[in-house]
Amino acid sequence: MKHLILESSYYRELQKDYTRYLERLGYDEITARSLPSLVREFFYYLERNNIGDIQKVSPRDIREYYHYLKERPNSRREGTLSESMISTHIWAIRILMNWLQAEGRIDANPLSMLRFPKPRHKEREVLTRKEIQSLYEGCGDYFDRSIINLFYGCGLRKSEGQDLNVKDLDFSNKLLYVRSGKGKRRRVVPVAEKVAADLKAYYHYERPQRLRKSKNPHKQKQQAFMLNRWGERLSGSVLWRALRRIVRDAGIKDPHRITLHSLRHSIATHLLEIGLGVEQVRDFLGHSYLETTQIYTRVNKSISDNNDK
Repeated sequence: MKHLILESSYYRELQKDYTRYLERLGYDEITARSLPSLVREFFYYLERNNIGDIQKVSPRDIREYYHYLKERPNSRREGTLSESMISTHIWAIRILMNWLQAEGRIDANPLSMLRFPKPRHKEREVLTRKEIQSLYEGCGDYFDRSIINLFYGCGLRKSEGQDLNVKDLDFSNKLLYVRSGKGKRRRVVPVAEKVAADLKAYYHYERPQRLRKSKNPHKQKQQAFMLNRWGERLSGSVLWRALRRIVRDAGIKDPHRITLHSLRHSIATHLLEIGLGVEQVRDFLGHSYLETTQIYTRVNKSISDNNDK
């Protein structure tokens, strides 16, 4: 569904205006690119149903589009769209309509009185300490260990690991700086001695080998900490494949449940297990609200209850 072509110049221009609006608000690059693509599909749907003006969109049209999304095939895998993806589509349209109403480009917001079911979130996947140890044993080099160290040992989000630069690591003081986390928030992450040693070994011994293969080594030298085999900043797909390989070599059962984010969930739970305060874990993870971190206390209790049975 990525390559839907809008026939109407009216909707093409409206999509461009929406993109510029998101950029002015300061949305991150990924969001400012993905939300307009979701809105494009909505515009395409309106064109197919002969609704040539956004002013004419009614609450009934929105409800029918919601049901269309529930039945639409998923272009990336078998089956239909997930609940969370449908919710993101509706969120993109809600931002659009709120903006158009504020600008006076529509008289009434067709979404103002509509409520849709919230997606049910899967229970957070938490690895055992033994599984984490197996992951480290499945690492073939310091590059592999750095992946586990960044996303488990430092609790980074995927985007934070990708955006990490050399200047963001202070090996002397064992600190890692997240310059722009979720919501553009900054934080300082304390790095355990063994984690710092692994990251330092990668930086001194393996990163230079990768850097030599870069087409622009001088620029890269000042930027990305984690490099792919061609000396460029790691992409999400390379990270995913590297983790899959580490998990496979670790011989862990049901490997598909392990993601970069499950490593982050795991370190949060394990820190609470050893008695670290919820506020400290919140700061470590970079959560805005204590309530978000408190979810892990319930996960931790659930695991403990199951272990007691």
